[in-house]
Amino acid sequence: MRALLVRSLQEHLDSLKTLLDSKLDQIQQTGDLICHTLAAGNKVLICGNGGSAADAQHIAAELVGRYEQNRRPWPAIALTTDTSTLTAVSNDFGFEEVFARQVHALAVEGDLLIAISTSGKSPSILRAVEKARELGCRTLGLGGCDGGELLKTCDVSLVVDSNRTSRIQEAHITIGHLWCEMVDQLFENATGLPRGHYDGG
Repeated sequence: MRALLVRSLQEHLDSLKTLLDSKLDQIQQTGDLICHTLAAGNKVLICGNGGSAADAQHIAAELVGRYEQNRRPWPAIALTTDTSTLTAVSNDFGFEEVFARQVHALAVEGDLLIAISTSGKSPSILRAVEKARELGCRTLGLGGCDGGELLKTCDVSLVVDSNRTSRIQEAHITIGHLWCEMVDQLFENATGLPRGHYDGG
């Protein structure tokens, strides 16, 4: 059992070291996209299944509530939280439409969809990306393994180099926290940008 724990913790450390060694540019690029979306007065929509649904909610909560600084709330919506909508859409249109239908209802041109899928192959996530692009939204894929179709369909993607779902998800929430730190930093340096996007609550 001790060997199992050591192996899993080492895998976790290796996945984070890969982020540090080879993914910093992509983390900054994707974080910049989030910051620019919010600075322009647009909102962020986030979706994922299973553990990725929890990550979607976690990231949205950090943006709407706060991460580490007391600052204005940012408009972020996890498309994974309304059980009536989730069950109605799944029942009436099929589960593949569960996020795309919400994107159609809520998104406007200039918004950003963050699509999370450890495999990059989830049909419900790919349909949401397709719908977001139809509406003129930017799309950010957060994936794992080889990136799957998600890597090919999003405007920008960030893929964690691991084949274990648990290690990918651990890296995903680390990336989510880094994005939130970038947003906090944006707020600190917002004096030269349009005040309407940063003041108030």
